[in-house]
Amino acid sequence: MSEAIETVKNMVEMGLFNQPRKPEDELRSMIRGVAAAVAPHLAEEEIEHIAREIEHNQGIKAGLGAVVDSDDFEPWLDDAKPSINPFYWNRYQKLLLQNGLPKDVVISTDKVTDKILSRLGNPNKHVPWDRRGMVVGHVQSGKTANYTGLVCKAADAGYRLIIIIAGIHNNLRNQTQERVDEGLIGHDSGKEWGREVAGRKYVLGAGEFDPSRRPVPLTTRIFDFNKARATEDSSGFGAYIEPVVFVIKKNHRTLENLLEWLGDTSVRDAQAMIDQPMLLIDDEADNASINTKYGKSAKGQNLVTKINGQIRDILNMFHRSSYVGYTATPFANIFIDPDQDDEMYNEDLFPKNFIIGLDAPTNYFGPSKIFVDGLPDVGDPTWLRYITDNEDILPIKHKIDHDLDVLPPSLTRALRTFLLARTVRNLRGQKAAHCSMLVNASRFTAVQSRLRNRLHDLLERIQSSVRINASRGLAALSDPEIGALHRVWQEEYADVEFDWPTIQSELLDAIASAKIVEVNSRANDLDYSNSGERGQSVVAVGGFSLSRGLTLEGLTVTWFLRNTMMYDTLMQMGRWFGYRGGYEDLCRIWMPKEAIDWYAFIANASEELHDELNTMEKAKATPRMFGLAVRSHPASLLVTARNKMGSGQKVTMRVGLSNKFVETAKVSVKQEDLTANIEVAKKLVERITSGTFPEKITPWGKLISEVPVDAIDQFLAGWRNEERSVTTDPRIVRNYIRPRRADQLKLWDVLIPSLDGRDTTNTLGTPIVPANRSVDLNDLAHDFMSFSGKAMRVASRGIEKAGVDPKRAEEVERNYRQKKGLAEGERANFPDKEYRKVRERGLLILHFVKAKRPLEEALDENSRELAMKIPCQPVVAWGLSLPESLYDDEGEEFIVNSVKFKELFGEEDEDDDQEAALEAS
Repeated sequence: MSEAIETVKNMVEMGLFNQPRKPEDELRSMIRGVAAAVAPHLAEEEIEHIAREIEHNQGIKAGLGAVVDSDDFEPWLDDAKPSINPFYWNRYQKLLLQNGLPKDVVISTDKVTDKILSRLGNPNKHVPWDRRGMVVGHVQSGKTANYTGLVCKAADAGYRLIIIIAGIHNNLRNQTQERVDEGLIGHDSGKEWGREVAGRKYVLGAGEFDPSRRPVPLTTRIFDFNKARATEDSSGFGAYIEPVVFVIKKNHRTLENLLEWLGDTSVRDAQAMIDQPMLLIDDEADNASINTKYGKSAKGQNLVTKINGQIRDILNMFHRSSYVGYTATPFANIFIDPDQDDEMYNEDLFPKNFIIGLDAPTNYFGPSKIFVDGLPDVGDPTWLRYITDNEDILPIKHKIDHDLDVLPPSLTRALRTFLLARTVRNLRGQKAAHCSMLVNASRFTAVQSRLRNRLHDLLERIQSSVRINASRGLAALSDPEIGALHRVWQEEYADVEFDWPTIQSELLDAIASAKIVEVNSRANDLDYSNSGERGQSVVAVGGFSLSRGLTLEGLTVTWFLRNTMMYDTLMQMGRWFGYRGGYEDLCRIWMPKEAIDWYAFIANASEELHDELNTMEKAKATPRMFGLAVRSHPASLLVTARNKMGSGQKVTMRVGLSNKFVETAKVSVKQEDLTANIEVAKKLVERITSGTFPEKITPWGKLISEVPVDAIDQFLAGWRNEERSVTTDPRIVRNYIRPRRADQLKLWDVLIPSLDGRDTTNTLGTPIVPANRSVDLNDLAHDFMSFSGKAMRVASRGIEKAGVDPKRAEEVERNYRQKKGLAEGERANFPDKEYRKVRERGLLILHFVKAKRPLEEALDENSRELAMKIPCQPVVAWGLSLPESLYDDEGEEFIVNSVKFKELFGEEDEDDDQEAALEAS
């Protein structure tokens, strides 16, 4: 979008902020009036483009989130508002609108930040207080914008000291400082206050609306905290009426310097600070802030990790302090022991006072949209593409000295896709916007450098061909590089609004300035600040540095080759989440199928976490009670065990099954186990299909109703479970059912799925056409088989609707449409959890599944050997859909030590630059 169009759009939206929605004709008339004053050259089609953009933004909504409070919550903000001058908030609100944030999202941000502020300590209450809370957002959904709004309001309310602890890398700290400069300070913190250069002051962002006041920054976009500089810059703090602001790296040396400075009795103004109300924002609070040490020291004190102890020391130094941890992956924070209290560090960072969940706006391009809605049961994924060609060139597991002479074809294709996407975006008027590609394929910085070099070679070849031949019309297709671009366009973007001749004519202008940069602990060439009128076109190659908080502007294409299965690490690596207005249809993500399956699983886990917050809010639960609920979530095992592995302790988990779906996505391939499981399934089928129980045919298969619980219990008792399938351990499931077998789980529905077709088998005693599922060959080396279906599920989407009362099913579907803003009749993928909410009986789904055999010619010798272990005949698998419990569900206990955890789930490799950062911290 051109600068003139953007200016007119922003001016109109700001003018509409406090007005009701205007009719179409009135809106266009207003746009013409503004354009006549500031951009009279705009054509009528550009006026229409602005109108459509504004109407689209007006349709974007954002909820107010859920709040879980402690019992001691005392509201104070409403009473204080008459005396608060919202100077900083008003500036920031105008900046959000100017930056194109939809009106309803700005209103939601206003209300949510009020919710958070009201749960902090009252800065005008001159008695000691200590408040600790957590805000749970979504990856790349606007958490920084939210806490910038919060610190603006805190400054207005009377907080005198604001400390923002950013990520463990310099690039993230610098990026955060720039955003705080823009949103709160309103001035370039890297320049001296009040100095004029070339006749102007360094005012920016919110300061453009009113530069008359500004906070005092003791860090800048160039420099992290330094004691000597802070002492000089803060002289006279006691006389300041504006807050002092620090944006510091999460590093033990930086925190140590800050602690020493605050505790230095010779620094008069440092002493004055600790008597002031202080707000500490802990960004990415699940990273490096958590205490992962367990046990006692020689002196009998609880062991504490360095950074965790230093954050607690800062809080304890102030008489009036508020701590707010921001995270999108809060499992680790919930596992902080709320009862831990030791003499050295007082209380840990458990969010004892409040937990607030942020709702993502309806235009959020997030995990559920990509990995659930974008993965149809039939047909190709919308945005995802599979990496299947890397093992001979760049295996997922490789060494630091791995040679890289060529690129995997899928990475070559991804780069070409990116260059075409940049071209389409330019044609759509987005020439001034940044456009990025992410390549995250190795934990080693040395391999990242080789990847950058090979990509640089390829990019230069493509640019050279386009420069020489793109102007030759159809004859240009004889050039191998332009011909390859044309083929990728046909397969990826043939349905966009521009034909190939138009694309080809724009190619040189669009991609001539594209570049490959490296982002890690050794190099950081990523800089969006010096781009002139054109947005930058950047391919960023890196590892851990690209996985935490850092925003890649206009991220459009990703090639992701990582194997971690840790919930929080995977989510944070998802830099492709966020907002993709005007180019969402161009986004593409390449990754291995196993990674796609894990992302689908954690997308559901993340949704369930936010649903749990809503449930807990309605139940008036406390943060401690929410913590117990989260700890029992199956996904929690990965986080808590990983945190405790270093101690060698046993990990005791409680797996909760209320309102949950569990299934045997992993099954043993030992012949004795396969035979035993078929026999126990046959006995169940024989008993329930004898004509005693009601039967009907559903879209998924045969449904038998009113089955007594003892039939289900006998089946589970005889089931031979694969130990890696933790949540289907018959002991855990039977222990959960036992106290409920007299009432809520007295009767069950049993579904026996069957496909349409003629390949019927009667192995289980009833006609079944088995489902087909792909499997992971690597698992077969350990005598088990993982069904690699989406979301790590054997079952197809919607299957949990079976047995639900049709009227109640229609009701939940209607409510879901309203929640998502979908019109009646508009295509919707209803999550199974919605049907689970109204389920009255338990549902056992008894699968008969045939494992797909990969094409032998596509396998190497080792893979062929593993493929021989795939059972020739279908195997039994099962799933349980359980209604919400009528009783408290404290979860069923599951214990695993660190050695067994590594056997079950493997170890997570740390990146070179992650290790360097942790060493420094």
